Formats: sequence, structure tokens, C-alpha cells
Amino acid sequence: MKILTRMCTSLDGYVTTPDGWPVQLAFSGWDAGALGFYELQARCDAVLMGRTTFEPALSAPFWPWGDVPVYVLGSLRPAGTPDPVIIDNDPTRLLERLRASNKGGDTHLVGGPKTIETFRSLGALGEIRLLELPIFSGAGRRLTPDLSADTSLTLVDAHTWPGGVVELTYSVDSAAMTGDSAAMTGDDRDGS
Repeated sequence: MKILTRMCTSLDGYVTTPDGWPVQLAFSGWDAGALGFYELQARCDAVLMGRTTFEPALSAPFWPWGDVPVYVLGSLRPAGTPDPVIIDNDPTRLLERLRASNKGGDTHLVGGPKTIETFRSLGALGEIRLLELPIFSGAGRRLTPDLSADTSLTLVDAHTWPGGVVELTYSVDSAAMTGDSAAMTGDDRDGS
């Protein structure tokens, strides 16, 4: 099982807009289907995320992940959470549960920088994919400083998509990191 994340970033390095929305929502050429998100999701056996990413999905017109198992790093089970969703505030325990139920496919980590760093620091993140959007945000949230700047990456692929989007795929050094982020629980983070 490989845990991978795929997120959008502006050319000036922001993953959110100044008002906190995902930066792709500011890109007029945004089309999840044309940019390969549906194909990626189709090859994954599970989805892993923090509560800040999970909670807005509860009010979506349809459940975005169909029957794919969903694992959420968080301490509370919000009203309306589908029964099969697994929520745990301990990232190590959540990872163990995810691995125990895995059928051999990949897991898509859908989350913000803090959640990505949590699983990277445990040595669980295998791949980071960045979709560089041809826009400047000017402000917002960056991938760093939440994701450790000493993360060891190796370029695996570069791919161009419609609308001038470039996807960079990096493998992540799988050596587990030690430090504060590995010891945090869902109650200590905002779960983004």
C-alpha cells in the first residue's frame, strides 16, 4: 500500500487563497475530471484525511467517495457521518487500522499541510503530487512550514495537463521522522 497526496498550489507557493479556500477554486480552468482526479481516486482503495477536510463533505450534495473506505484523523464524530467512516484521534492507531483493512491498493491522503506532515513524520507518506496552477495567489497558506522543510524528495515524474497545469510527482523518503508532529493527536491539530 502506498499513501499519496495530490494537491494544487499556485505558482507563488500557496495551497489556499487568502480567505482559506483551496487555491484551485481561484483557477478559472479548474476541472477535476480533466486534471485526472477521478482516475486517481478510482485506483485508490481508501481515503485518509483530517477533520477540516472531512467536515465540509458532510454537507455536499452527494458523498464524494462513494463506497471507498474513509479514514479521518479527528476526535469527534460529526452528525451525519456515514457509518462506515472510521474516525480516530491517534494517527498511529488510525494508520494501523487503515493498513489492516487494505486490499493492496493505494490510499489517497486528502488533506492540508498539517495532516500531510503528520503522516509523513510517521514514515507513511510515499508520494507527494503537486499540481502547479498558472496563477498567483499573493497570500494564503503554504505547504510549508507545516510540512517539514527537510523532507527528502526525489522527482519521479512531470506531466502537463490542460490549462497550463503542470503536475510534479515526488517520492518521499520513507524514514520516519521524530519530533512534535509525530506525537500530536487529532485534538492537538486543527486536522487540516
